[in-house]
Parts: sequence; structure tokens; C-alpha cells
Amino acid sequence: MSYDVQSIRQQFPILNQQIHGRPLVYLDNAATAQKPMAVIDAISDYYLNYNANVHRGVHTLSQRATDAMEAVREDVRVHINAAETAEIIFTRGITDSINTIA
Repeated sequence: MSYDVQSIRQQFPILNQQIHGRPLVYLDNAATAQKPMAVIDAISDYYLNYNANVHRGVHTLSQRATDAMEAVREDVRVHINAAETAEIIFTRGITDSINTIA
């Protein structure tokens, strides 16, 4: 299988810069992963239109945020072929995930 590296790089705006005259290559993914534009757009949309706690309020913004998060949970369920959305949990990162199941 081959990958179109240039096409993939174009999805990550931060990789458009050069460091010391060379294209940026970011390998410190254990610390944080660079975000593709689709993720940046989704986060921006959240802060512009949904910014409220999920499952914590009865007001419109809270319900919108809850509905959006539950839609993502369903998308993940389908993607990994889980039987129920109750099987899908979101955590802050791998350490939090490991601690949750330990």
C-alpha cells in the first residue's frame, strides 16, 4: 500500500511551515498529535456554536452539545463495530484510559 504523503501533509496546517529551511516533520506524538484541518474546524464549530457541558444542563446549548457528543459516540460505535454506544467511553488520553480500566 502506498500513501500520498503530500496529500496527507496538506490536511495538517501546522506542517506547512519550515524549520531551519526544511519542511516540518513532527514525531513527538506521545506528547500530542498534530490536528488535521477537519479536527480544527470541528473544534472551532464547537466553541462557536455548542460550548456547554454535556449531560449537565437542560438549556439549549447543553442539549446541543450533548446531542453532538452522542452523535460522535454513535459514529465511533459504527466505525469499530461495537454492539452498543454504552461500550464507547471518551477519556482525556491514553494514561486516563489505562487508569479507567485498571
